[in-house]
Amino acid sequence: MSTSSKHQPSTDVDADANVVAAAAVTYTGGIQLKTRFSWFAEFIELISSMRFAISLLTLIAIASTIGTVLKQDEPMPNYVNQFGPFWFDVFAKLGLYSVYSTWWFLLIMAFLVVSTSLCISRNAPKILKDLRSWRENVREQSLRNFHHKGEWTVPVAPETLTQQLLARINAKGYKTKVVQKDNAILISAKQGAANKWGYIFAHSAIVIICIGALLDSNLPIRAQKWLYGKTDFNGSGLIADIGPEHRLGLGNPTFRGNTLIPEGAASSTAVIPQANGVLIQDLPFTLQLKHFVIDFYSTGMPKLFASDVVLRDNQTGETISATIKVNHPLIYKGIAIYQSSFEDGGSKLKLTAFPMTGDKDATFPIAGEVNGSTPLDAKSANTNSQYTIQWSGFRPFNVENMAEQGQDLRAVSKSKSLNQQLAEDISKHMGSGAKSAVVKDLKNVGPSVQYILLDSAGQKREFSNYMQPVKVDDDYVFLTGVRDKPDDAFRYLRIPADDNDEVTEWMRLRAALNNPALRVQAAQRYAQRAIAENRDGSALLRAQLEQSAERGLSLFAGDGKQAGYLAISTFLEQVPQQEQEKAADIFMKILNGSLWDLWQVAREKDGLKDMPADEKHGRFLQLSANALSDASFYGAPVYLQLNSFEEIKASVFQVTRSPGKKVVYLGCLFLVLGVFSMLYVRERRLWVWIRSDSNGYGQSHALMAMSTQRKTLDFEKEFEVMKTQLMQLEAESKAQK
Repeated sequence: MSTSSKHQPSTDVDADANVVAAAAVTYTGGIQLKTRFSWFAEFIELISSMRFAISLLTLIAIASTIGTVLKQDEPMPNYVNQFGPFWFDVFAKLGLYSVYSTWWFLLIMAFLVVSTSLCISRNAPKILKDLRSWRENVREQSLRNFHHKGEWTVPVAPETLTQQLLARINAKGYKTKVVQKDNAILISAKQGAANKWGYIFAHSAIVIICIGALLDSNLPIRAQKWLYGKTDFNGSGLIADIGPEHRLGLGNPTFRGNTLIPEGAASSTAVIPQANGVLIQDLPFTLQLKHFVIDFYSTGMPKLFASDVVLRDNQTGETISATIKVNHPLIYKGIAIYQSSFEDGGSKLKLTAFPMTGDKDATFPIAGEVNGSTPLDAKSANTNSQYTIQWSGFRPFNVENMAEQGQDLRAVSKSKSLNQQLAEDISKHMGSGAKSAVVKDLKNVGPSVQYILLDSAGQKREFSNYMQPVKVDDDYVFLTGVRDKPDDAFRYLRIPADDNDEVTEWMRLRAALNNPALRVQAAQRYAQRAIAENRDGSALLRAQLEQSAERGLSLFAGDGKQAGYLAISTFLEQVPQQEQEKAADIFMKILNGSLWDLWQVAREKDGLKDMPADEKHGRFLQLSANALSDASFYGAPVYLQLNSFEEIKASVFQVTRSPGKKVVYLGCLFLVLGVFSMLYVRERRLWVWIRSDSNGYGQSHALMAMSTQRKTLDFEKEFEVMKTQLMQLEAESKAQK
């Protein structure tokens, strides 16, 4: 895009040679602006210069890099969680969350269009003039100063030699022109003049592509906001109830929006995300989703998803049935409908709510619909707070890597003074379904439901509960995950499945642990079972053991500020360090034994038989104790178990009108032609000066010279071939005589 070009001649070249060599340079000085305002001329000179255009391209490259690295148009809370409040505000003011729609990016694009257009308008006329020029205003002495030249004498008349040379030059694909000089004939030939079109095509491609990008930008939407008072909608409610000030008409020239359609439903609008909300784009048709098809890989990743739709024209009533797949859009009246993704369309769920107090008589059914909400009755949940359940998602199956260890739900103990046995016992019994980043054990663990529990103060916690018990470390457990932030990984509570693959026995044990009277009975029963009555001092030992068992159960139940293993850890820190290991071993044996008796006491209270004291039920009790300890970190008044569901799929379509797309395609074609012309088409110029030889009548003297833009090995070879073929006329003429 340079507006000037300099040629430094060799010192042994005369003035005429300088003129010819300068004319051989492709890029010219261009048309100079004539104005009496020098500052305006300098401004035009600046914005049409190469350095200015390169600066703009550099800025666009930097902005595009940011737009590639940083995910664009994500929900704002995601950016807050990622960067923090301070940098979130800084990046928001710079518009980095939607780079390609910011005013400064569009301004740079507009300046690039103006700069390149000025460059083309200033230089294209001179380039085209040079393209049509034969450069016949040369002299014999000028041609002698060319590096690539040759001279010979032929015993034929100049007119005859001219015709012979024209035949050979034309055979090489050169276009020729014969110019009569005073005492000589000049043959001017050229080939590869299309090279100059490459510069025009390449620079025009930049303008065309930028114009296409501007056409597909949000400039038309911004214009409608400025001219027609359109505003972003940031409320809630039905799309049909949104006012006209938030809607864009059918004549909107360009847009890119999304529409979510559940199976069996239809939509005639698209939602266009904006910085402060959304705009509603009315469509000239109604799109109905008949059926959504999805197929998965063994890893659980989607392999194929497609939508069978029916499109009805709102004006004519014409209907079209089609299948929309990824990269196979449906295009109607210039509007393209792409398969973007899929979501839950409002699956209907039926669950059972188990109060975390463990009271089996307080369980109650609860129903929900994905993307909806359900109030949680405080009385039924045995809580004083009011909660709302927001059903955020449902998955009919989940392929999990069961070889990876998930994060523990339990908070990590700060104490390092406990014995190794207790530390290992605390660290290894909780997690989510996984162990090593190398080992893979992919399994479908069945349906799961995701929901957000919102309390009256606005505090949120997200949960993910699996419907069926999952086999983890050879044990079947019900996994219920919890996290405080959307970017956090789920931490899982493992509730062991009982003999009936239910959570009933664990809930029974939890209710008993929260009952002081049952804890006393369990402590008595454990002491009687552990100390035989016929031993000396057995009554005193039983009383001491009963007291220790009751104290252990109370600590584990959380009568103080802490509960579970964390409470026991804090209690054991009061023991001298050298005695902690022994004390922890004894304390854990008493706790495990008293928990077993607590379970049997609870079953007897409900009119059930004692569980057999075998390895299976001993393992169940160990897992139950771990889950009881972890439950203090669960942070929910109820555990929700999914019983049944009615899945409803929804397809997310991206609806676009892109008038600039064809313009960009045209620009790309120009760019390919321009680059090809500049790289693979070489302009060559050839001159032959023919005059009568002064040494003899009927003889002609020829002087040939060649030039090109870029001196390459191919040109050197071509020159030698051309020179040899033209000079062969001398030998052929002598042979004929």
